[in-house]
Amino acid sequence: MTLKTIRDFDPKGKRILLRVDFNVPTDDAGNIQDDSRITKALPTINYLLEKGGRLIIMSHLGRPDGKVVENLRLNMVATHLSQLLNKPVKKMNECIGAEVEKEVSIMQDGEIIMLENTRFYPGEETNNVEFTKQLAKLGEVFVNDGFGVSHRAHASAFGVGTILPAYSGLLVEKEVTALEPLITNPNQPFTVIVGGAKIKDKIPLIEQFIPKAQHILIGGGLANTFLAAQGKQVGQSLYEQDKLDLARSILEKAMTPDQIILPTDVITATEISNTAATQTVSVDAVSSTSKILDIGPDTIDKFKSIIADSQTILWNGPLGLTEFAPFQNGTRAAAQAVSEIHSTCFSVIGGGDTSEVLKTLGFPDSSFGHVSTGGGASLEFLSGKKLPGIEVLYR
Repeated sequence: MTLKTIRDFDPKGKRILLRVDFNVPTDDAGNIQDDSRITKALPTINYLLEKGGRLIIMSHLGRPDGKVVENLRLNMVATHLSQLLNKPVKKMNECIGAEVEKEVSIMQDGEIIMLENTRFYPGEETNNVEFTKQLAKLGEVFVNDGFGVSHRAHASAFGVGTILPAYSGLLVEKEVTALEPLITNPNQPFTVIVGGAKIKDKIPLIEQFIPKAQHILIGGGLANTFLAAQGKQVGQSLYEQDKLDLARSILEKAMTPDQIILPTDVITATEISNTAATQTVSVDAVSSTSKILDIGPDTIDKFKSIIADSQTILWNGPLGLTEFAPFQNGTRAAAQAVSEIHSTCFSVIGGGDTSEVLKTLGFPDSSFGHVSTGGGASLEFLSGKKLPGIEVLYR
């Protein structure tokens, strides 16, 4: 099957329902703090407008749970998009209904309407048939450029695509093109870096890549569970006691003794703060009162050596508690190592917290081969799951 893209139809004169992921972070006053989710959709928007399409943009913002929440309206998003495009964006106060249908019916080529927050409607997240039909009747073609919501079988990201001819936007196409080869045929040596807190979120990802990766480097709170599964003392560290058997089973699946690399030394502290007193200790010498909060220098050197020899890298999850300065070194060092081989190694950053952390630590998206715009979506895609919002785009 081939992914259908916006290059596969003529947009001129067509009403195009475009699903984007403009769920941008805002402050208490509703001001946009990071517009990267908007700017990354601009190539698709500009393409469709330049070709004479009539754009009807759909997005959600926050978690209104099917109710109207005034500070989650998309007014600021529409205003910001208008400024970026230097073009009017007519913002509607609803997603469906007579007023919306009237405005859509009088659209001209190259004009833009933005519908209200799709999650103001209970039918959005349940993919309600009637709500989906009401949305679909607004357009003649459906385009999905919201990779970050494509793992949800929601009305605006999936349901509409089962009614209208469905195509991927340029951002979704870019995501699929970057991520799919990691599953099918990654260039070797292939290294997977996995961090973050919870093991259950990452198990499908690790299992997917045990047959494919030469090395899987594990850090973050995730590593604590694996260390505990090996019988190590982890003191007061965050770990999942009910997942120890699962961690042991993963370690047993390793193809070689050094495929799954766990920390050999760690940074510990008895308090979590920006001024915490830290200790560097072997994983065999963690005290009962300490918390493991980052990987240690020997582990960093080991990780850096493996990274330097890699041709392909996939990274999902920070390697320490990066919200606090004393525990950022492991993640920063790994990021520096990955960025240094940018010209010879294809690196993929798995979206969500990982990309935000790396940006905060001073590594822009240009430091890596591909930075995914989907947190949960990229994790599920790379774990081998079918994403409803993507599957509907194949022919």
